[in-house]
Amino acid sequence: MATPAPSPDLLLVLLEVSRSGKFTTAGEGLGLNHTTVARKIAALEKSLGGRVLVRSAGGWELTPLGEQAVGVAEQVAAAVSRLGEGAEDPVAGVVRMTATDGFSAYIASPAVAGLRAEHPGLTVELVTVTRRAMQQRSGVDIEVVVGQPQVHRAQAVRLGDYTLGMYASRDYLARHGTPGNPEEMARHGLVYFVDSMLQVDDLDAPRRLAPEMRDGLTSTNVFVHVEATRAGAGVGFLPCFMADRHEDLVRLLPDYFREQLPYWMVLRADSLRQPSVAAVADALKRQSELSRSMLLGDGEERGEDS
Repeated sequence: MATPAPSPDLLLVLLEVSRSGKFTTAGEGLGLNHTTVARKIAALEKSLGGRVLVRSAGGWELTPLGEQAVGVAEQVAAAVSRLGEGAEDPVAGVVRMTATDGFSAYIASPAVAGLRAEHPGLTVELVTVTRRAMQQRSGVDIEVVVGQPQVHRAQAVRLGDYTLGMYASRDYLARHGTPGNPEEMARHGLVYFVDSMLQVDDLDAPRRLAPEMRDGLTSTNVFVHVEATRAGAGVGFLPCFMADRHEDLVRLLPDYFREQLPYWMVLRADSLRQPSVAAVADALKRQSELSRSMLLGDGEERGEDS
């Protein structure tokens, strides 16, 4: 006797859980409570004869069977949307992404603003974080990370490179002197990430380029790095596209202290099939390309005598 096909209702519940990674969040979107969502997922697994979800540190992850089921669920959702007048914008709903502070402010924000001008039904939830790409990425549609990610069951796209350099404020240099060579940097405190909390190996350049520098002020937020450097807390190792916006900052020894790092975008395969996620990903790629010169610090460099 053939096993009956799962109901579209159960498939749509799985689709919502796959997007959020949590029963409670999926239930809120569907108007169901947590218990009902769990019961429907159990019914779907019974119908399919296997697990569609497994627990992970970040929430619920799809199994291979679950990925197949979500593919069908997306077709069901698309068919249901076509039953209306056909005028609804497919680029709508919530897209969840993570990115570094600087990328979020100067690349993601204008990209999303331009996209929302065309698709007002789109909502983007942007969490700022500096870390490696996650292996379990429930509830996140897009990640933007520094350095080439090592991921499975996901697509990685290189967005472009950006440059970092050493900076100090003019007032700081007037009080403490301007270092004339890399060795003289040892007299100055470093403004940078908290070493013990830094998860991205590619960002450890200042400890390699100036190992004798002691920490002056450290933070997990790059905007704090910029403002602390402007305030005279020490010498900051800063993204050029952020530091060069400030006339009170001077770039030091640019021929020596110059690190170029790549931004990569990571997308779940099931997320990329959603028109809204694909649209945000394309917007991020376009904005990164438009901002290529800014990210590389190709503008007029302000030397110590400028």
